[in-house]
Amino acid sequence: MSLKPLLLLSMSRILTGIQSTGTPHLGNILGAIIPAIEESKKNTESFLFIADLHSLTQIKNPDELSENTYSTAAAWLAFGLDTSKTVFYKQSDVPLTTELSWILSTIFPYQRLTLAHSFKDKSNQLKDVNVGLFTYPMLMAADILLYDANVVPVGKDQLQHLEITRDVAVKFNNQYGETLIVPEPLVNEQTKYITGTNGEKMSKSKNNIIDIFVDDKKLKKQIMKIETHSLSVEDPKNPKECNVFKLYEVIASTNEVELLSKQYLKGGIGYGEAKELLLDKILNRFSENREKYFQLLEDRSKVEELLFSGSKKARVQAQKVLKRVRSRVGF
Repeated sequence: MSLKPLLLLSMSRILTGIQSTGTPHLGNILGAIIPAIEESKKNTESFLFIADLHSLTQIKNPDELSENTYSTAAAWLAFGLDTSKTVFYKQSDVPLTTELSWILSTIFPYQRLTLAHSFKDKSNQLKDVNVGLFTYPMLMAADILLYDANVVPVGKDQLQHLEITRDVAVKFNNQYGETLIVPEPLVNEQTKYITGTNGEKMSKSKNNIIDIFVDDKKLKKQIMKIETHSLSVEDPKNPKECNVFKLYEVIASTNEVELLSKQYLKGGIGYGEAKELLLDKILNRFSENREKYFQLLEDRSKVEELLFSGSKKARVQAQKVLKRVRSRVGF
């Protein structure tokens, strides 16, 4: 992490986007939601949006897209997102985003976009690539530049897209004069790696997630499917090699983790019992969040109200930036 983002952090506008491709899983919660909410409590301006326009590159079912948007919003709110301090909105409620995306796309080279991971990873199957997927980085650039964001928290896998955003802002400014703020990346090297049920990083695409927002019966079924070694109850076990233990240690207290580690090394505890401990810990730690989540899904008007209110605030800032851009290009 460079020094510059650290200096900016206490006085900057931070922007984060989240895709509505499904209910956030445990990896999303521990690795993104909780850290972002904690960051928003500091002395910064925070913009947080649900990237439902981006989701259209994958999801073609309107009911699924709508459901995902609600569940994504409810998850963030259930973990305490303060909408009085954070501008929380749906991307699709600010159509100025797509106008800016188009303007930016007219000055950015085609060849540069062919190198973007979002396209390049699928370029061997061009029949499955829609134009939206190809121009995905331009929409992402518009998401950021439209709000004069100074700092954008990103994972290492998203860093390239932010570099494209920086490049297009510099290119626009060189072409038309200083207009757009060039954002700084904030790469969190300590972002938690949350193990999935198969031992790989937790991901919807790998179908190895723990979804805490399902009912108790389904949650238990997910946890009982966690892959383990074939050791007997009496056998000593290496906690560092156990997928159940890796999940337990990111949500349990230090004392609880130490106790379970000793039991593993000594022997006398089976994987089934460890899974039951993990289930109990998840149910206890996230009981209030789960309850709030289910309440919000029952009262969707509340979610809509908060998102609509946030979109009004977002449009005020977006209009300022787009007015500058339109003037520069000659509209």
